[in-house]
Amino acid sequence: MKIKTVPVVTETRAENLRRSLEQQIVRGELRPGDRLDEVELAERFNVSRTPVREALHALAAGGLIEMRSRQGATVSTVSISMLLEMFQIMAELEGLCASFAARRANTAQRRNLQAIHERLVRVIQDDEPEVFYEVNREFHEAIYDASNSEFIAEQTLALRNRVSPYRRYVTFLPGRMSATLDEHERVLNAIMAADSAGAQAAMRDHVTLLGDNLTDFIAAIPPSVLKSA
Repeated sequence: MKIKTVPVVTETRAENLRRSLEQQIVRGELRPGDRLDEVELAERFNVSRTPVREALHALAAGGLIEMRSRQGATVSTVSISMLLEMFQIMAELEGLCASFAARRANTAQRRNLQAIHERLVRVIQDDEPEVFYEVNREFHEAIYDASNSEFIAEQTLALRNRVSPYRRYVTFLPGRMSATLDEHERVLNAIMAADSAGAQAAMRDHVTLLGDNLTDFIAAIPPSVLKSA
């Protein structure tokens, strides 16, 4: 019997470049308002300008960058009012993911969430804010995966990527990492207990910015990375 070979799907240069730039934006290596020069990108990634343009158009379609005819491409900026709306939607989407995770997460997904949370405990003990931010992101994305809802997970991740350059300012507020750990524990406990409503409420409370947290967050954002109203 002849065995059929399965073709290996490889990323195109444009896809590879898009993913690399997306990661740089999400991690804060490229800040809102930073210009993306086609020639410089082509030289840095050793590609022609065609895959660069394709990658930039894909990032623009996802809202991560803005493209203007005479100004070229820049990392997207948003106004304070838009940013607050985005956080409100994030709270609802992440709450929905946590609710689904409580109902649908399998054993491996639950163990993964527990393991990531334990890593976060160790990181905060070592006082490593940058590492904390990355492990915190892993925790949230593991909940998206544990929701076992492909569409909701994709939409939540897409919006999280858009707000990530600003979300960093929340993480690095004084006392915020310790508060995050407590809030994650409430979310995790609800998921482990298959408490759908509890998980949703805990996650919504975790992401929503209210009162002093909201005021401190706005004060921490440099005006240079915001769009004028």
